[in-house]
Amino acid sequence: MSRSPTISFIGAGNMASAIIGGMLDSGFQATSLWVSAPDDSHLQTIKRRFGVSVTTDNRHCAQQADLVVLAVKPQVMRQVCEDITPIVQNTRPLVVSIAAGLEAATLDEWLGGGLPLVRVMPNTPSLVGKGAAGLFANDQVSGKQREMVESIFSSIGTALWVEKESLLHGVTGLSGSGPAYFFLMLEALEEAATEAGLERETARALAIQTMAGAAEMAARSEHDPAQLKRNVMSPGGTTEQAINTFEQGGMRDLVRKAYRAAFDRSEQMAKELASQGSNGKT
Repeated sequence: MSRSPTISFIGAGNMASAIIGGMLDSGFQATSLWVSAPDDSHLQTIKRRFGVSVTTDNRHCAQQADLVVLAVKPQVMRQVCEDITPIVQNTRPLVVSIAAGLEAATLDEWLGGGLPLVRVMPNTPSLVGKGAAGLFANDQVSGKQREMVESIFSSIGTALWVEKESLLHGVTGLSGSGPAYFFLMLEALEEAATEAGLERETARALAIQTMAGAAEMAARSEHDPAQLKRNVMSPGGTTEQAINTFEQGGMRDLVRKAYRAAFDRSEQMAKELASQGSNGKT
């Protein structure tokens, strides 16, 4: 890989834009970035916003790259991979996929085999620079390439490696789907507070700030969540009553079941997508 690698994004959706914006904010050069997508008007918007090079030709985009980011939906990934296979088999770039469910072996097969490949499971808070991503590298990926991928995804939040690809299902159930869990809690708290008489806007603002503040305390504290919870509780107080209600209602078991449902669906999707790759369906 060159000292200042060229990075090409195939796909120009919200996640690709979030990654590009974070990279530029952290010091990557727009002159080293390429983006391809079928909609030229959208590409021109991307070009004006970020100053990157754009093209509607995926092969031309891949041709420029030391690192190719595959940022398209899983349903069209096979078509995209097979289209650029002649290029990447010649140039041998590092390939990074942010598509959920598509396993490294499947992607490698569609790309002709033998390429260094990293799978990333990002999440939607990446759009505001607060993402949490799980990363997995196949055996072809070098240490320097791992550092490059980590630097890219650290620019939009937290990026942590897992050493077994199967653990990405656990990442999916936690941080991949997790933002929706917290949005559900915000929704429920807002409704409860509104029923108690607070204005909806006031309830929402207080709930959001409370969640953000609790997350920041957890990030900064040396204590585990259980101790942080106890620090808020006074014997016989309001918080103790609320926590006891959660516990008696089976909240822990419900969270465990919800997490497992997401985990199982992630495994199921991986099998479905791998099966499509092996029998020629798209």
